[in-house]
Amino acid sequence: MKINAENKEKTIDAVKFMREQRDRISKDIMDLSPEEIVTYFEKKTKREKRKPSA
Repeated sequence: MKINAENKEKTIDAVKFMREQRDRISKDIMDLSPEEIVTYFEKKTKREKRKPSA
């Protein structure tokens, strides 16, 4: 969280942001089947699946 040094006000409200994102995702997946939910998150993450190196 960033705080402006001059007037000590928060510039980012992390709790509000997380609640907004949770509500948005919940609304997006509300009517989806379990398989569609998995597909939704696979598209959103867009990360490569790699084996961890030992």
